[in-house]
Amino acid sequence: HKGGGLPKVTVLRVTEAAEGVFAVPDRWEHATPPPRVRVIEGKRRGALGLGDRVLARIEETGGGYSAFPMKKLAKTEEFVLGILRPDPSSGRPGGGFRLVPVDKRARVDIVVSDPGEAAVGDLVLAEPSGRAPHETARVVEVLGDPFAPRSLSLIAIHAKGLPHRFSEAATEQAEWAAHKPLSEREDLRHLPILTIDPADARDHDDAVWAAPRLADDGSRAGWDAIVAIADVSFYVPEGSALDRAARERGNSVYFPDRVVPMLPEVLSADACSLVEGRDRAVIACHLTIAPDGRVTGHRFTRAVIRCAANIAYEEAQAIADTFLPPPPAKPESGEGWGGGTPPGTEAAAPVPGSINPALPAIGSLRSPGGREQEEALRHLWAAWRTVAKARDARAPLDLDLPERRVELDERGTITRIVTRERLDAHRLIEDLMIAANVAAAQALEAKRTECMYRVHEAPPREKLVALKDYLETFGLSFALGQVVAPKTFNALLTKVKGEAFAPQVSEQVLRTQTQAYYSPKNLGHFGLALASYAHFTSPIRRYADLMVHRALVRAYKLGDDGLSDAEAALMPRTAEHISMTERRAMDAERETIDRYVAAYLSTRVGEVLPTRITGVAKFGFFATVEGVGGDGLVPVSTLGAEYFVWDEDARVLEGAMSGTRYAAGQSLDLRLAEANPITGALRFELPAGDAADGGGARRDRVRTGRRAGLDRAGPGPRGRV
Repeated sequence: HKGGGLPKVTVLRVTEAAEGVFAVPDRWEHATPPPRVRVIEGKRRGALGLGDRVLARIEETGGGYSAFPMKKLAKTEEFVLGILRPDPSSGRPGGGFRLVPVDKRARVDIVVSDPGEAAVGDLVLAEPSGRAPHETARVVEVLGDPFAPRSLSLIAIHAKGLPHRFSEAATEQAEWAAHKPLSEREDLRHLPILTIDPADARDHDDAVWAAPRLADDGSRAGWDAIVAIADVSFYVPEGSALDRAARERGNSVYFPDRVVPMLPEVLSADACSLVEGRDRAVIACHLTIAPDGRVTGHRFTRAVIRCAANIAYEEAQAIADTFLPPPPAKPESGEGWGGGTPPGTEAAAPVPGSINPALPAIGSLRSPGGREQEEALRHLWAAWRTVAKARDARAPLDLDLPERRVELDERGTITRIVTRERLDAHRLIEDLMIAANVAAAQALEAKRTECMYRVHEAPPREKLVALKDYLETFGLSFALGQVVAPKTFNALLTKVKGEAFAPQVSEQVLRTQTQAYYSPKNLGHFGLALASYAHFTSPIRRYADLMVHRALVRAYKLGDDGLSDAEAALMPRTAEHISMTERRAMDAERETIDRYVAAYLSTRVGEVLPTRITGVAKFGFFATVEGVGGDGLVPVSTLGAEYFVWDEDARVLEGAMSGTRYAAGQSLDLRLAEANPITGALRFELPAGDAADGGGARRDRVRTGRRAGLDRAGPGPRGRV
């Protein structure tokens, strides 16, 4: 439809079907992101699911669109990812084939009408037709061996519909842009700016520098710091094929064996990556940090830098450990590390020589053995400890969430799965990045320019009520009338620290939080305890950051490639789109890690492994292997002959006769019964003779404020499992 709107009648594809049904046009060929349309289901609620296609009548409502379904259509544009298997029961001469979907939610196999060039055991994309139980599928693409190391991420790419091929036009534009001469910029090449990233980083989009700031009398007056971010907006013109490709992706997606980049690699891994010893275009955030850690000034410039070194977190930490005293202890109140600093006002133009004028230039300390790097790290660590003071005073939410890392050998085979170590080097970069993000949001507000905010709202009342009910099962109180802040949860976590049920409470606090999203409307960031927050520091991999860069270019008159009025008007739609692509990427990354974990554990089927319960339902409980991860089900039907009562409030299964309890956070030994690398599914069972009516495997007993509803005669209305 001309002008980027919707016709009166069109075909839509459902993209959300949880809290309300939303869809996008099935075909959309405009440069702008597709509109998000609310589907009004009428009396047939629940008839539409994710991926369904529907012919609908469109009405404009309050600046958006509503759709009224006229007819549900076949999913002709949707493909099923699965493995081709023989079907001897088909009755066809020579036998037939069936498709086993890789989606672990799929309950039935599909008869294959046309296998094409596929062979038994191949991973294929197939186009379904008809409806169950008469649904058939035609193979449209052969993807190869599903058990090959690189297939596990390939499954997620196809299953989630991740755009992973750039158009010829986008590729050509990226090649041309990569060789653009740098424009006139502030020259920061004399500063020993460093990048500190994971050892396996595919790109470097942020670099940091700090030095002591001196008052007129020569005394210390805080710190000057620079957070330099790759100037992606210089290379990606708004509205170009390259820009449309980046917007469609919304973000890069990272897998253990590959990355699906938001931008072609000639930009993401080369021209825009802040590699050591090469001149690179950046947008520099200059921060003035007071002795108490507050950011008292900030300004933004387009600059050119030459990184002194690309350092891994572990290397930076090892260097710092040689010259730093132990870090200050965490406050007992539960206040955590790693975050930005609150308010700062826009600073006036810097006084010439105001950046550390009385000290020798750090650049003159170059010598073999990395002396320059050590001196630069000394200053960065000292500046970070200053910033951490303000962070601790602000008390953002302090949830320590372990992150799994899959390590592969040169052939792509899993060698081990480990939990990433949390170092002060990580916290240093995190704090400085958040400080720059806050500065970007505040700078745009001061200039009255549109901003793409990162929003994290406070938990809604219904989630707080659920938390209160849950805590009561442990004899803990939680006042609903109080003004809830991150420090409220920190105090709770501190209170239960060291208790056997502390992991359960921590997980419930996490579930109580809302999901962060992007919006042109500022609603603050609850978790970080910040009034204004935007994403500025990763434009190579997040489209939101690219929009913030364009807004800064416009606000500070740094060039003619800033945010246009047209793009500013489309911010609400873009925000919805990139929030969706972020959720899609998170799902793809998580499911791929689950597949790698299942592949890693597939050689240990039958072994008894140490596990921890991660969730409980009336049909059983889920457990994860300690130190490895992955979630597997233990069906209640395998727990023995005893009846189990499900306490919904406490989320506990309890044996009606023995009192054996299963609750989130418990540790117990389980036998691995199944590990499916294709679906990522695990299945556990109790060791032989360890059902609730016999045996003695290790179980933690959890005390609660009441006996899970078992004070009734018989199972009662909570139901018998």
